[in-house]
Amino acid sequence: MIILVLNSGSSSIKYKLFDIGRDREKLLDKGSVERIGEKIPGHREALSIILNKINAKINAVGHRVVHGGDAFKEAALINNDVIEAIKRFSELAPLHNPPALLTINESRALLSGVPHVAVFDTAFYQTMPEQAYLYAIPNRLYEKHRIRKYGFHGTSHRYVADQTARILKRPLEELRIITCHLGNGCSITAVKNSRAIDTSMGFTPLEGLVMGTRSGDIDPAVIPYIMQKENMDVDRAVELLNKESGLLGLSEVSNDMREIIKQIPHNKKAKRALDIFSYRIKKYIGAYTGVMAGVDAVVFTGGIGENHPDLMKEICKGVVADKTRVLIVPTDEELMISRDTYSVVA
Repeated sequence: MIILVLNSGSSSIKYKLFDIGRDREKLLDKGSVERIGEKIPGHREALSIILNKINAKINAVGHRVVHGGDAFKEAALINNDVIEAIKRFSELAPLHNPPALLTINESRALLSGVPHVAVFDTAFYQTMPEQAYLYAIPNRLYEKHRIRKYGFHGTSHRYVADQTARILKRPLEELRIITCHLGNGCSITAVKNSRAIDTSMGFTPLEGLVMGTRSGDIDPAVIPYIMQKENMDVDRAVELLNKESGLLGLSEVSNDMREIIKQIPHNKKAKRALDIFSYRIKKYIGAYTGVMAGVDAVVFTGGIGENHPDLMKEICKGVVADKTRVLIVPTDEELMISRDTYSVVA
C-alpha cells in the first residue's frame, strides 16, 4: 500500500511517501514545501507541487493532527464528524490544528478517491488515569470546558517506546519505559505495560520541561503578577511564556542547544540555562521512576536527545540506576503515522 504522510504547518508541509505492507516498510520519497503564503500562494498549490513531484498512485493519506482532545483514542478514518472534532479542538491548538485541517480539506479535494486518516498526537495519552490527567480545580471546569492534561508528542513517544521494546527484545507489555522527546519542544512520558500513564505536557504544550522558547512549569500566580507589573494583556503574557522564555529567555543567547553549549565556556547565563534545563529533566525522570516503582529503560529522542549524548549521560547521573538501560533512539513520527494509516485502511 502506497501511503502519503502529511505534516502541515501554517507556512510549510512536510511529507514522506511509504510502501507499507504486512512484511514491509519502505520509504520511497520525502521532502517539504516551504514559504506557503509567500512564494507559494496556498496549501492547495503546495500539495499540487508534492503530488507532481512524487508522481505515484497513492492508496491512502495519513495526516498528523496535534490535538484530538479526549475524543480520539486511536487514529481515525476522516469523515465529517472527524472534521468537526478537529475544528472544535482548534481552540486548544490554534497554531497546529487549523493548518492541519486546511491541508486535510485540500488533499481530500485533490485525492478524493482515496481514504484519509487522522493520527492524533493526543491519542496515546487517553490511557492515563484520572489522577494523572485531572487538575485540582473545580470539577465543573473539567466537565464544562474539558480542562485537563492532554499531552503532546504522543506519536513520537509511542514510536520510540515500540523501538525500545524491539531493541531490548522484550514485549512492550512487560516494560516500564521513560521516553524523553527533547527538541525545541520537550516532553517526557511514563510508559508502563505499553500504556502511557503520565506525561509532562498538559492542557497545552506549555506545561512541563524547559523548552527552546517555552517556560514549562511555573507558579500560576507568576502570570498575573507579570501582567500587572509589565502592563500586559492576556495575549501578550501567553506570547511571553511561549515564545520568549525557556532556553532563550534564560540564556539571552539562543533557543538552540548547539549555540548554548558553544557559549558555556564564557557565558554564565548559558551555563545556567543548561543546568536548569537538565535539572527539570532529572526531576521528571525521578518522579516517573517512583510512579512506576522502577524503570527498565530511559530513552532519549528528538533533536537534542539524539545529538547530545554527553549531555544525556550527565542528565542520567545520580537519577538513573546502573541496571537501567539508557538508549538514544531516533524518532520517526511519519513512519508511525503510516503504520496507523495502514492499520485503519487495511
